[in-house]
Amino acid sequence: MSQAASKNSKVKTFVGCLLAATFFWLMTALNKDNYSLRLDYPIHFQFDESQFIPVQPLPKTVSVNVSGDGWNLLRKSWLTFVESPVEYKVINPLKASVINSTSLTDQIAEHFPDVKVNYIIADTFELGFERKISRIIPVRVDSLSIDLRPGFVISSLINVSPSLISVEGPASEVSNFPDTIRVQVPASKIQNNYDENLSMNIPYLPLVEVSHSSVFVSFEVARLLRPLPVTTAKK
Repeated sequence: MSQAASKNSKVKTFVGCLLAATFFWLMTALNKDNYSLRLDYPIHFQFDESQFIPVQPLPKTVSVNVSGDGWNLLRKSWLTFVESPVEYKVINPLKASVINSTSLTDQIAEHFPDVKVNYIIADTFELGFERKISRIIPVRVDSLSIDLRPGFVISSLINVSPSLISVEGPASEVSNFPDTIRVQVPASKIQNNYDENLSMNIPYLPLVEVSHSSVFVSFEVARLLRPLPVTTAKK
């Protein structure tokens, strides 16, 4: 056997021994108890979504400290993302301001029968709900602001489609919407029949759903054949 081949054989033997020693050490370590681990566990909040709306984001996961033997903790750390989320029921959303960490710990413990759930990492999570309301609001064109070329008049009804929109969201935000939404016609010196999609310029509110952001406005325009009579007030 050459010197190079002998050297390669010694290296392979050393690497094999090192891997075997590492494997046996890992097996022994994983069989021991009293390891602790932080896990992010999925959580789902139950509440009447037709009546209430969260005004701040609800957490998707909850961090918990668990302890147990190495094998169970290793398995949990790999499989947590496919576990069924713990269902946390919000009994009275308008009065609920924090998550009950004790109750949540007990619920999560039911999902970890082979390890010990010690505590929730964060003592509390803030909650905030409002009653969800909806309104139907009429849409009208601000006809007095329409700029026509001199000698021209609107000769038909001003059509708006849709003429009603729905707004849904937290009561505090939906209540601030006006009773009527007024749409401005931006064109100037209009002398022909008009038909355009116009934005209602409704401010974006992430928690408010608005059925439409624009409306179709149309009306006919005619040229006067004679000046409109000037009326004078009677004395």
